[in-house]
Amino acid sequence: MTSSTLILDLADSAATEQLGAALASALRPGLCIFLEGDLGAGKTTLVRGLLRAVGHSGKVKSPTFTLLESYAISSLNFPLYHFDFYRFSHPDEFIEAGLDEFFGQTGEQAGVCLVEWPDKAGAHLPQPDLRIALDVVGEARRARVSGDTPQGVACLGRLSAGRSLPGP
Repeated sequence: MTSSTLILDLADSAATEQLGAALASALRPGLCIFLEGDLGAGKTTLVRGLLRAVGHSGKVKSPTFTLLESYAISSLNFPLYHFDFYRFSHPDEFIEAGLDEFFGQTGEQAGVCLVEWPDKAGAHLPQPDLRIALDVVGEARRARVSGDTPQGVACLGRLSAGRSLPGP
């Protein structure tokens, strides 16, 4: 592991959820997290683990058709925004949908933005603080977690210091 990248082998969906749960305690308001990987790589599964860890007991689905699922959870003092841009046919759809207002907020308005298929929004998105790339490896997954900003590197440090990371 370098100072800004963590690589984890995830044996199954439970391990992917466990990574999401570990990430939950490392979050801070204002973070932008890109979730990258092919269809079925586990992006929504990771978000489900994160949401369960902070007390959300409802259904967790990918916002493929709604573009955004917003979560206000009493155990957090900031909202979580889960985006999915898979269905975008052009990056300008991001601006047309008015989604830019959720990014780059500060103070009490700042939430955490979890973004599936960020490449579909192109240059309209800010640089991610944290990037989680999930790759399918046989029946398992490999997660590559990278800090791309000082805030992301700090989040990665908190995640790495956690005791509940999945893997061997």
